[in-house]
Amino acid sequence: MRRWMALSIMTLVVTTTALAQDSHLRRLSNGDEAKAWEAVGRLNIGGTGFCTGALIATNMVLTAAHCLFDKDTGSRIDHSQVEFLAGWRNGRASAYRSVTQAVVHPDYEYTGGISSEGVSNDLALLQLDHPIRNGKIRPFSTEAKPERGAKVAVVSYGAGRSEAPSLQELCSVLALQQGMLVTSCTVDSGSSGAPIFMVKDGEVQIVSIVSAKAEVEGQAVSLGTSLGAPLAQLQAEMVAQQDGITRRLQPGMRNDTGAKFLKP
Repeated sequence: MRRWMALSIMTLVVTTTALAQDSHLRRLSNGDEAKAWEAVGRLNIGGTGFCTGALIATNMVLTAAHCLFDKDTGSRIDHSQVEFLAGWRNGRASAYRSVTQAVVHPDYEYTGGISSEGVSNDLALLQLDHPIRNGKIRPFSTEAKPERGAKVAVVSYGAGRSEAPSLQELCSVLALQQGMLVTSCTVDSGSSGAPIFMVKDGEVQIVSIVSAKAEVEGQAVSLGTSLGAPLAQLQAEMVAQQDGITRRLQPGMRNDTGAKFLKP
Protein backbone atom coordinates (compact mmCIF):
# COMPACT_ATOMS: atom_id res chain seq x y z
CA MET A 1 0.00 0.00 0.00
CA ARG A 2 3.06 2.22 -0.32
CA ARG A 3 5.38 3.16 -3.14
CA TRP A 4 9.08 2.40 -3.25
CA MET A 5 11.22 5.39 -2.40
CA ALA A 6 14.84 6.43 -2.35
CA LEU A 7 15.85 7.12 1.25
CA SER A 8 18.96 9.03 2.27
CA ILE A 9 20.08 8.21 5.81
CA MET A 10 23.56 9.49 6.54
CA THR A 11 24.05 7.39 9.66
CA LEU A 12 22.90 4.12 8.08
CA VAL A 13 25.48 1.58 6.99
CA VAL A 14 24.08 -1.51 5.27
CA THR A 15 26.55 -4.33 4.93
CA THR A 16 26.08 -7.48 2.87
CA THR A 17 27.23 -9.49 5.89
CA ALA A 18 24.41 -8.16 8.07
CA LEU A 19 21.81 -8.79 5.37
CA ALA A 20 23.15 -12.28 4.73
CA GLN A 21 22.32 -13.21 8.32
CA ASP A 22 18.62 -12.49 7.80
CA SER A 23 16.25 -15.42 7.48
CA HIS A 24 13.74 -15.67 4.65
CA LEU A 25 9.98 -15.28 4.93
CA ARG A 26 8.37 -18.57 5.90
CA ARG A 27 4.68 -19.25 5.32
CA LEU A 28 2.88 -20.38 8.48
CA SER A 29 0.74 -22.99 6.76
CA ASN A 30 -0.58 -25.06 9.64
CA GLY A 31 -1.81 -24.63 13.20
CA ASP A 32 1.37 -25.85 14.85
CA GLU A 33 3.51 -23.34 12.97
CA ALA A 34 1.08 -20.47 13.52
CA LYS A 35 -0.06 -21.08 17.10
CA ALA A 36 2.32 -18.53 18.66
CA TRP A 37 1.14 -15.86 16.22
CA GLU A 38 -2.67 -16.20 16.27
CA ALA A 39 -3.03 -12.65 17.61
CA VAL A 40 -1.67 -11.34 14.30
CA GLY A 41 -4.44 -11.01 11.75
CA ARG A 42 -5.42 -9.68 8.37
CA LEU A 43 -7.37 -6.43 8.24
CA ASN A 44 -9.86 -6.41 5.38
CA ILE A 45 -10.47 -2.79 4.45
CA GLY A 46 -13.51 -1.70 2.51
CA GLY A 47 -13.47 -4.81 0.36
CA THR A 48 -10.70 -3.31 -1.76
CA GLY A 49 -7.48 -3.98 0.14
CA PHE A 50 -5.91 -5.32 3.27
CA CYS A 51 -3.28 -4.59 5.89
CA THR A 52 -1.87 -6.49 8.85
CA GLY A 53 -2.75 -5.84 12.50
CA ALA A 54 -2.03 -7.33 15.90
CA LEU A 55 -3.94 -7.59 19.18
CA ILE A 56 -2.43 -5.65 22.07
CA ALA A 57 -5.52 -6.13 24.25
CA THR A 58 -8.49 -8.47 23.98
CA ASN A 59 -10.48 -5.77 22.17
CA MET A 60 -7.72 -3.60 20.67
CA VAL A 61 -5.73 -3.94 17.44
CA LEU A 62 -2.60 -1.96 16.60
CA THR A 63 -1.89 -1.18 12.95
CA ALA A 64 -0.59 1.58 10.66
CA ALA A 65 -2.58 4.81 10.39
CA HIS A 66 -2.26 5.03 6.61
CA CYS A 67 -4.26 1.80 6.29
CA LEU A 68 -7.33 3.84 7.24
CA PHE A 69 -7.03 6.24 4.30
CA ASP A 70 -8.07 5.75 0.69
CA LYS A 71 -4.84 5.91 -1.29
CA ASP A 72 -6.61 7.38 -4.35
CA THR A 73 -8.72 10.08 -2.72
CA GLY A 74 -6.83 10.59 0.55
CA SER A 75 -10.10 10.47 2.47
CA ARG A 76 -10.54 8.62 5.74
CA ILE A 77 -12.08 5.15 5.42
CA ASP A 78 -15.17 4.48 7.53
CA HIS A 79 -14.08 2.12 10.31
CA SER A 80 -17.31 0.12 9.88
CA GLN A 81 -15.79 -1.15 6.62
CA VAL A 82 -12.83 -2.70 8.44
CA GLU A 83 -12.79 -6.29 9.70
CA PHE A 84 -10.09 -8.04 11.76
CA LEU A 85 -9.45 -11.70 10.96
CA ALA A 86 -7.28 -13.08 13.76
CA GLY A 87 -4.94 -15.85 12.62
CA TRP A 88 -6.37 -15.82 9.07
CA ARG A 89 -5.05 -18.88 7.27
CA ASN A 90 -6.24 -20.80 4.21
CA GLY A 91 -9.71 -19.27 4.13
CA ARG A 92 -10.48 -19.41 7.85
CA ALA A 93 -9.78 -17.23 10.88
CA SER A 94 -9.52 -18.09 14.56
CA ALA A 95 -11.78 -15.10 15.28
CA TYR A 96 -13.72 -12.58 13.19
CA ARG A 97 -14.39 -9.11 14.56
CA SER A 98 -15.85 -5.86 13.28
CA VAL A 99 -14.40 -2.49 14.28
CA THR A 100 -16.48 -0.07 16.34
CA GLN A 101 -13.93 2.72 16.73
CA ALA A 102 -10.69 3.67 14.98
CA VAL A 103 -8.28 6.28 16.28
CA VAL A 104 -5.34 7.65 14.29
CA HIS A 105 -2.35 9.20 16.03
CA PRO A 106 -3.24 12.90 16.59
CA ASP A 107 -0.08 14.10 14.80
CA TYR A 108 -0.46 11.87 11.75
CA GLU A 109 -1.32 13.46 8.41
CA TYR A 110 -1.98 11.37 5.34
CA THR A 111 -0.16 12.77 2.30
CA GLY A 112 0.14 9.72 0.07
CA GLY A 113 3.92 9.98 0.27
CA ILE A 114 6.57 8.90 2.74
CA SER A 115 8.49 11.08 5.17
CA SER A 116 10.26 10.48 8.46
CA GLU A 117 7.62 12.57 10.24
CA GLY A 118 4.81 10.59 8.65
CA VAL A 119 6.39 7.26 9.53
CA SER A 120 7.06 8.31 13.14
CA ASN A 121 3.32 8.93 13.69
CA ASP A 122 1.94 6.17 11.47
CA LEU A 123 -0.06 4.40 14.19
CA ALA A 124 -3.74 3.58 14.64
CA LEU A 125 -5.78 1.72 17.25
CA LEU A 126 -8.90 -0.21 16.36
CA GLN A 127 -11.50 -1.15 18.96
CA LEU A 128 -13.27 -4.42 18.24
CA ASP A 129 -16.99 -4.98 18.65
CA HIS A 130 -16.36 -7.87 21.05
CA PRO A 131 -13.21 -8.85 22.98
CA ILE A 132 -11.36 -11.92 21.74
CA ARG A 133 -11.17 -14.22 24.73
CA ASN A 134 -9.77 -17.34 23.19
CA GLY A 135 -7.16 -19.35 25.01
CA LYS A 136 -5.02 -19.73 21.90
CA ILE A 137 -5.21 -16.04 20.91
CA ARG A 138 -3.17 -14.06 23.40
CA PRO A 139 -2.60 -10.30 22.93
CA PHE A 140 1.00 -9.15 22.68
CA SER A 141 2.64 -6.71 25.04
CA THR A 142 4.53 -3.74 23.63
CA GLU A 143 7.97 -2.32 24.32
CA ALA A 144 9.73 0.92 23.43
CA LYS A 145 12.10 1.01 20.48
CA PRO A 146 15.01 -1.47 20.42
CA GLU A 147 18.65 -0.50 20.00
CA ARG A 148 20.44 -0.35 16.69
CA GLY A 149 21.71 -3.79 15.77
CA ALA A 150 18.95 -5.58 17.71
CA LYS A 151 17.62 -8.79 16.20
CA VAL A 152 13.91 -8.65 15.45
CA ALA A 153 11.23 -10.65 13.65
CA VAL A 154 8.12 -9.76 11.66
CA VAL A 155 4.83 -11.56 10.99
CA SER A 156 2.83 -10.20 8.09
CA TYR A 157 0.46 -10.77 5.22
CA GLY A 158 1.40 -9.37 1.85
CA ALA A 159 0.91 -9.27 -1.89
CA GLY A 160 0.96 -12.84 -3.19
CA ARG A 161 0.72 -14.25 0.35
CA SER A 162 -2.58 -12.88 1.58
CA GLU A 163 -4.05 -16.25 2.57
CA ALA A 164 -1.62 -17.09 5.37
CA PRO A 165 0.79 -15.13 7.53
CA SER A 166 4.51 -15.30 6.88
CA LEU A 167 7.22 -15.17 9.52
CA GLN A 168 10.69 -13.76 9.12
CA GLU A 169 12.41 -14.99 12.26
CA LEU A 170 15.59 -13.00 11.95
CA CYS A 171 16.14 -9.48 10.66
CA SER A 172 17.96 -6.50 12.11
CA VAL A 173 17.45 -2.92 13.21
CA LEU A 174 19.78 -1.00 10.90
CA ALA A 175 19.16 2.51 12.18
CA LEU A 176 17.03 4.62 14.49
CA GLN A 177 16.15 8.09 13.30
CA GLN A 178 13.51 10.66 14.25
CA GLY A 179 11.09 8.14 15.75
CA MET A 180 11.59 5.73 12.88
CA LEU A 181 13.17 2.27 12.74
CA VAL A 182 14.98 1.18 9.60
CA THR A 183 15.15 -2.61 9.48
CA SER A 184 16.25 -5.31 7.08
CA CYS A 185 12.89 -7.07 7.43
CA THR A 186 11.15 -8.11 4.21
CA VAL A 187 7.78 -6.41 3.57
CA ASP A 188 5.37 -6.00 0.66
CA SER A 189 2.05 -4.34 -0.06
CA GLY A 190 -0.34 -5.60 2.61
CA SER A 191 2.42 -5.77 5.23
CA SER A 192 1.56 -2.27 6.42
CA GLY A 193 0.69 -2.40 10.11
CA ALA A 194 2.53 -5.69 10.64
CA PRO A 195 4.09 -6.11 14.08
CA ILE A 196 7.86 -6.17 14.42
CA PHE A 197 8.84 -8.34 17.39
CA MET A 198 11.73 -8.71 19.75
CA VAL A 199 12.20 -11.32 22.48
CA LYS A 200 12.91 -9.83 25.91
CA ASP A 201 13.26 -11.97 29.04
CA GLY A 202 11.66 -14.84 27.17
CA GLU A 203 8.60 -12.80 26.15
CA VAL A 204 7.73 -11.87 22.57
CA GLN A 205 6.94 -8.15 22.46
CA ILE A 206 5.93 -5.74 19.70
CA VAL A 207 8.57 -3.03 19.33
CA SER A 208 7.45 -1.41 16.08
CA ILE A 209 4.79 -1.40 13.36
CA VAL A 210 5.64 -1.64 9.65
CA SER A 211 4.90 1.65 7.91
CA ALA A 212 6.59 1.42 4.51
CA LYS A 213 9.28 -0.17 2.39
CA ALA A 214 12.21 1.68 0.94
CA GLU A 215 15.62 1.41 -0.70
CA VAL A 216 18.95 2.46 0.76
CA GLU A 217 21.90 2.25 -1.63
CA GLY A 218 20.08 -0.38 -3.65
CA GLN A 219 19.18 -2.51 -0.64
CA ALA A 220 15.54 -3.16 0.27
CA VAL A 221 14.65 -2.07 3.81
CA SER A 222 11.50 -1.56 5.82
CA LEU A 223 10.51 1.49 7.82
CA GLY A 224 8.80 1.03 11.16
CA THR A 225 7.12 3.35 13.63
CA SER A 226 8.72 3.53 17.06
CA LEU A 227 6.38 2.82 19.94
CA GLY A 228 6.83 4.29 23.42
CA ALA A 229 5.65 7.90 23.48
CA PRO A 230 3.72 7.74 20.16
CA LEU A 231 1.74 4.71 21.35
CA ALA A 232 1.05 6.34 24.71
CA GLN A 233 -0.31 9.42 22.88
CA LEU A 234 -2.49 7.23 20.71
CA GLN A 235 -3.89 5.34 23.70
CA ALA A 236 -4.65 8.65 25.44
CA GLU A 237 -6.47 9.83 22.30
CA MET A 238 -8.54 6.63 22.28
CA VAL A 239 -9.52 7.17 25.92
CA ALA A 240 -10.38 10.82 25.26
CA GLN A 241 -12.59 9.94 22.30
CA GLN A 242 -14.31 7.16 24.21
CA ASP A 243 -14.97 9.56 27.06
CA GLY A 244 -16.41 12.10 24.63
CA ILE A 245 -18.71 9.49 23.11
CA THR A 246 -19.87 8.37 26.53
CA ARG A 247 -20.62 11.94 27.57
CA ARG A 248 -22.58 12.70 24.39
CA LEU A 249 -24.74 9.63 24.90
CA GLN A 250 -25.69 10.38 28.49
CA PRO A 251 -28.57 12.87 28.63
CA GLY A 252 -28.55 15.32 31.52
CA MET A 253 -24.92 14.64 32.36
CA ARG A 254 -23.00 17.63 33.70
CA ASN A 255 -19.30 18.40 33.75
CA ASP A 256 -17.44 20.51 36.29
CA THR A 257 -18.41 23.74 34.51
CA GLY A 258 -22.12 22.96 34.76
CA ALA A 259 -22.58 22.51 31.01
CA LYS A 260 -25.39 20.11 30.15
CA PHE A 261 -24.91 17.27 27.67
CA LEU A 262 -27.96 16.28 25.68
CA LYS A 263 -28.78 13.48 23.29
CA PRO A 264 -27.49 14.20 19.79
